[in-house]
Amino acid sequence: MSIERLKDIMATLRDPERGCPWDLEQTWESIAPHTLEEAYELADAIAQQDPAKVRDELGDLLFQVVFQSRIAEERGLFDLEDVAAAIGSNLERRHPHVFGEATVRSAAEQTVAWEAHKAAERRATGGGQGALDGVTLGLPALTRAAKLGRRAGAVGFDWTRAADVLGKVEEEVRELNGALESGHPEQAREELGDVLFSIAQLARHLGADPEEALRAANAKFERRFRRMERILAEHGRHPRDAAPEEMEALWAQAKREVG
Repeated sequence: MSIERLKDIMATLRDPERGCPWDLEQTWESIAPHTLEEAYELADAIAQQDPAKVRDELGDLLFQVVFQSRIAEERGLFDLEDVAAAIGSNLERRHPHVFGEATVRSAAEQTVAWEAHKAAERRATGGGQGALDGVTLGLPALTRAAKLGRRAGAVGFDWTRAADVLGKVEEEVRELNGALESGHPEQAREELGDVLFSIAQLARHLGADPEEALRAANAKFERRFRRMERILAEHGRHPRDAAPEEMEALWAQAKREVG
């Protein structure tokens, strides 16, 4: 089986006598940044709608799971089979409407039920009683902001309508503007954080992932800027050679041409 082959390869890479020096030096902590990077590369491949690249990036991410599991196995903690068994049990337990007798009528109801199951698991394992307990610190900040808001909303601390959240965003922008006008950079940074947090909540109320929305905006900016660069390059010029007014006109042209 391919999984068994992958496990054998990992064991060989970590073999003290004939393994790879770099792989032998790695720990959970040193590998964690690579795991995050692979997850982002997978998300990028999905955004590009490139099946071959998605396959390859899924493989890279799977290898991270195998790598971390191998380190745990060497320490006598658990192995890859234990990881698979644990997630299998968790999925069955968190889907009683599929594997049990419970009834769920919509995806929204399942989301509520899922959070309830997760909260019960945290309590059972001593993970805390607070609504915000267990929201991972290592998440991207916008994603974590949305999740914090969702957790607070589950206990009734939330806006009713997206329009109300937009009003909060506008309020925070006014406070940021006030900090800028008063010349207090530290306060301005704090208010900027409040603006970003409120925008994450607005995304949540619009049913949008704030990270995905920002990735799309990044891609749009990159597409337009690259087109602007090409227009200038056709005349042997660089963006630094263009006056602000010309750049503004070229930007408008790029928007028309590449969206």
